[in-house]
Amino acid sequence: MSAPPFQRAPTLEAPGIAHGFFSREGGVSEGVYAALNTGVGSDDNPAHVAENRRRCASVLGVSPDRLLTNYQIHSADVLIVEGPWENGPQKADGLVTREIGLALGVLAADCMPWLFADPEARVIGAAHAGWRGALAGIVENTIDTMTTLGADRRRIRAALGPCLRQPNFEVGLDLVEAFTGKYPKAKDFFAPAETQDKRMFDLAGFGKWRVAECGVTEIGDVGACTLAAPEKYFSYRASRRFNEPDYGRNLSAIALL
Repeated sequence: MSAPPFQRAPTLEAPGIAHGFFSREGGVSEGVYAALNTGVGSDDNPAHVAENRRRCASVLGVSPDRLLTNYQIHSADVLIVEGPWENGPQKADGLVTREIGLALGVLAADCMPWLFADPEARVIGAAHAGWRGALAGIVENTIDTMTTLGADRRRIRAALGPCLRQPNFEVGLDLVEAFTGKYPKAKDFFAPAETQDKRMFDLAGFGKWRVAECGVTEIGDVGACTLAAPEKYFSYRASRRFNEPDYGRNLSAIALL
């Protein structure tokens, strides 16, 4: 079987670093999970999920047990990892390592998947950032944790994968208040919606601003919107729109080789 298709970000291209933003194409899952569902938290056939993850791990050049993803909880918590999970995925939304042969992954179906690397210090990171995690500081905490392992903010490179984009991200005024209450500049990331009590949120723009505020200057973005292309990407909001019982997860991952 051929390798599943994936996208790369030029900002992360460096010797000894492998990465990929995978879509829902190229796997063995069926039904609402077709085809490359990598979410162990879904109700998909575990054997199918395992095979899908094996294919992604192969693309990244690591063994399947060394492709790590968190038990994501929309938090600002980050873990430093040194090897495969001993007791299953741990609760957190960021992962950082300097261990060779490990791949750090993000599972998302509308939330932002961020990948980071300092090729010189040989430190990588990955962060799952929905609006709750983004507001809580998961991106900033992931970058901060990378620096504790020797990364330099001026050398860190970042890339954002497929996520829900502003033309399709309608939110209530309570969310606007939550963001602008903490970050007054966040008003720049909300646009008018069809009704007065709604706004359209540029979560990706907010995320890139927060990364830049951390001192990172090389920031890439594959530019894909999950809800705009549900045939290509898993999307939680699309699953709700189509009244589907569950949804798959897209994998974004980075490995140190």
